[in-house]
Amino acid sequence: MTVPIRWRLTLFNALVIGAILVVLGFALFFLLRQTLLSSVEDAARDRALAVARSVEIGEGLEESDGGLVLDDDLVDAIVFDGVFIVVRDAEGNVIAETVDLPAGREARDEVWRVALEAGRPAYGTVEFTDEGGPDYVYAVPVRPAEGGPARVVEAGKSYEQAAENVRALAFVLAFGIGVAFLLSVGGAYLLACAALSPVSAVVKAARRIAEGDLSKRLPVAHPKDEIGDLTTTINAMLSRLEGAFARLEEALARQHRFAADASHELRTPLTSINGYAQVLEEWGLKDPNFAPEGVAAIKRESERMKGLVENLLILTRGDEDISMNLERADVSQVAEEAVKAARAASGGKVGIEYEPPEDEIYALLDQERVRQALSILLDNAVKYTPVGGWVEVEVKDLGETVAVKVSDTGTGIPADALSHVFERFYRVDEAREDGGVGLGLSIARQIADAHEARIEVESEPDEGSTFTLLLPRKNRNLK
Repeated sequence: MTVPIRWRLTLFNALVIGAILVVLGFALFFLLRQTLLSSVEDAARDRALAVARSVEIGEGLEESDGGLVLDDDLVDAIVFDGVFIVVRDAEGNVIAETVDLPAGREARDEVWRVALEAGRPAYGTVEFTDEGGPDYVYAVPVRPAEGGPARVVEAGKSYEQAAENVRALAFVLAFGIGVAFLLSVGGAYLLACAALSPVSAVVKAARRIAEGDLSKRLPVAHPKDEIGDLTTTINAMLSRLEGAFARLEEALARQHRFAADASHELRTPLTSINGYAQVLEEWGLKDPNFAPEGVAAIKRESERMKGLVENLLILTRGDEDISMNLERADVSQVAEEAVKAARAASGGKVGIEYEPPEDEIYALLDQERVRQALSILLDNAVKYTPVGGWVEVEVKDLGETVAVKVSDTGTGIPADALSHVFERFYRVDEAREDGGVGLGLSIARQIADAHEARIEVESEPDEGSTFTLLLPRKNRNLK
């Protein structure tokens, strides 16, 4: 037999609430029980130590009718709320007390002997008096400075009152948990009935949506209750599904464009290699003037194709999970190394200026990856800067981040192209033959993302561009 949802919800809520009440009840009971018992033990310990200090300095005992008794002022200050004091000699005989010990119990082999033999305080639970229930006793060995028979001070207090309070507490908690459980059952049932009332309308709308119309939405009768929250969530999910389908179509289109662009970029060097190879095969090897040109062209195009394939592999690995070797390194030193490599590669076409900061600037980074990203930015700056222009590199400490700026006096980037410069195979000027294949900035951004960093770009056509790599001083990826 199928149990209605409202009863299943009621049963589930009742069981959960009941379990919570029981757990909290037990936790509260044991916590308060321990507190009550600890109050007894703390009182006995504190009073025993206080009397022991008084006895050792000769102020705790005074003579009376040929014997010793505890000082009245000390008794008034120490003995209240059921605490009693017993002072014994080395044989365990009682020499002063604030309670009449039952016959035969004056020298019982109890806690006092343990304290006397060990030379340090001892405690235990014994039935010391006849007032009912066990007593907690704390014994402290003493040696009065002015001499005297006192060797052990005991303070005790009965657990009886604490036990009665614990029993009363248990009864109150049990009664309260029972009442709360019954109220929770009734409340859960009423709540389930009220919450499920708009379900039929939701079911009808859901059937229409199931037919394939993702533009429809579920009706929300009560936005602030559970069903309203559920329908709102489902509506949001439907909106995300619509967006996901749209993004999926866009991703598929990008994938097709990526494959087409990659095929196109690979086809160009392959066509050139194939053409030169055919010419060499047919007659080029016999022509001493053409053979070196053909071999050089084949080598040049193969290197170009090799670089393209390596960049594609880097992007593919980055899509999975780029490997990182994070360490604390000086960012200015990494930037200087990238600048030196760029100067050597530029062959003096443009000037590359770098003024290192006065102090070392450290951050957590993969030196090789960051150097690669800076080399890409410098390579782009050199490519798009006319002969005689300048490229400037600057490293700044911004507190939580380190900024590495690469500025040039090149052709700049149009405003409508700024949002696309990091896309794969995107080139601002398709007509430039030396502009690369449009993968460098994509790799640089991928390296930045792996460092939880970002790259910002500012540019004005015919004035130049500035790419800024913002590296965090700390990185969550560091293990």
